[in-house]
Amino acid sequence: MSALDVLEPIFRFIPEVKSPVHREDFNEKLKWTGIVLILYFVLTQIPLYGVAPGSYDQFAQLRAVMAGSFGSILTLGIGPIVTASIVLQLLVGSNLLELDLSSHKDKSQFQATQKVLSIVFTIFEASVLVLTGNIIPLDGSYTLLLIIQLVIGALVIIYLDEVVSKWGFGSGIGLFIAAGVCEAIIVGTFNFFPNAQGILPGIIPGFIQGAMAGQANLYTLIPLFATIVVFLVVLYGEAMRVEIPISHGSVRGHGRVRGAVGKYPLKFVYSSNMPVILTSALLVNVTLFTNIFQKIGFPILGHIEQGKAVDGVAKLLSTPNLSMFITEPFHVLVYAVFFIGCCMLFSWLWVEISGLNAKKISEQLYNSGIQIPGFRSSKRQLYKILKKYIPALTLISGIYVGLIAFLADLTSALGGGTGVLLTVGILHKLYEEMAEEQLMSSNPLLRKFLGGD
Repeated sequence: MSALDVLEPIFRFIPEVKSPVHREDFNEKLKWTGIVLILYFVLTQIPLYGVAPGSYDQFAQLRAVMAGSFGSILTLGIGPIVTASIVLQLLVGSNLLELDLSSHKDKSQFQATQKVLSIVFTIFEASVLVLTGNIIPLDGSYTLLLIIQLVIGALVIIYLDEVVSKWGFGSGIGLFIAAGVCEAIIVGTFNFFPNAQGILPGIIPGFIQGAMAGQANLYTLIPLFATIVVFLVVLYGEAMRVEIPISHGSVRGHGRVRGAVGKYPLKFVYSSNMPVILTSALLVNVTLFTNIFQKIGFPILGHIEQGKAVDGVAKLLSTPNLSMFITEPFHVLVYAVFFIGCCMLFSWLWVEISGLNAKKISEQLYNSGIQIPGFRSSKRQLYKILKKYIPALTLISGIYVGLIAFLADLTSALGGGTGVLLTVGILHKLYEEMAEEQLMSSNPLLRKFLGGD
């Protein structure tokens, strides 16, 4: 009996989005993805009712990663979903929860548990934001109302994510992050609406305005250049592959030609961008707990004033900027080590839990009748070969994405350096999925050959 079997009665009461009963074509998936994206942007424009002036966005630097809009009902964004994912990954990775995610039952329990935890963290995070003064109610009578609004917004995000995962392209989490970051980049680059001081806030309009006044400052263009560099570096990394020669040693009913030679590609960014999402969510929760401890008069993680950490662990784990290389080098070093270290840890956990480790991949290849040329056909031999590559790629990809995200944040890249990194990876993966679906939709025989319905 699984430890999660006791939660089965709760799972039955949690609503879920039904999977499509037929295989969707390209246009249908595109339609649902577009509908959810429009709903997301509409929801970000719905303000919280009952908020007093003086509320501050404590997570402004990580706002793009949270895919939320401060002051709207989507203030929490995907925070509760990712926090639930972190907790479950740690439990499964440490074997406190023994689940075999290749099993349909265990996978279903994992997903149901994640949804329950997401709802629990939604209520928790909404309460913390309001009760610790990040979101200030007009008076005490609006406190509960604000919490309810935040909870409703986060619940909508949970189910929109499920709609995209089952009916659209990619995942809702990725779609919302990419949408928020793209909006931030466009606005941050081209915003020509002057602020109260008459300054054009967009980087390009602001630079032109400064040049016309004889006060051009190339330093203002650094975030734009950093965004472009991050985009190109991440795109290059997404295109890199480690290719292992393979051959089809037997047919096993799969209709493949015995002896046919090909290559099995392993992505250089093997764990994708998930480690950065999880690490960023962990930093958000550090700030949340700092607020809680400070509120109860036991500030073991440090103090926060006007939405910014001023000392302690919270200060060391707050996102640094380029000038801190000189003024606070220890802060920059601690943050870099923590951020990249967490990316390595979550990279390993993600690969293990999502079935991308050497053992699972070798089983899949063996069951498909694939072997390595020059070696006898056996599951053990495939595992030995893949074990030379996959663990190394897992850790290297964690370091790679962590380092890029850290450096991009340091240079204040538009949309947040971490956000740009995630967006490039998300859009690249989305493009590949859409291209594959379009190809199969236009070639029914190809879909049948690849095992489609």
